[in-house]
Amino acid sequence: MQRDLVCIVCPIGCRMSIEKTDSKDYKVSLNKCKRGEKYAIEEVTNPKRMITTTVRINNGQLRLIPVKTKDAVPKEMIFEIMEYLDDIVVEAPIKLGDIIVENILNTGVDIVATRNMEKER
Repeated sequence: MQRDLVCIVCPIGCRMSIEKTDSKDYKVSLNKCKRGEKYAIEEVTNPKRMITTTVRINNGQLRLIPVKTKDAVPKEMIFEIMEYLDDIVVEAPIKLGDIIVENILNTGVDIVATRNMEKER
């Protein structure tokens, strides 16, 4: 069975096709680089995504601080991770890159702050 994809690895956005061969390997066509081939195979075998969101912060200049996953997480865990982050509250001050949640849900991926947040004055 053939599946058509648009690569999201770089701005070119190659339209590719991928199909499983008899030897349980995958044949990727129409990609312009090896990164596209790797993306297509991962997308059909084990799709992953980065998450960007916010968590609550106490004593900060704002009520929320933006965070992201440090690496991609399994796509099927996105909603579970988001639910977990709903209950997270951090204390100001926070620095860009501070780990907010280490090894979120045993994925091996940390949630990190994507901006500084000073204490409210």
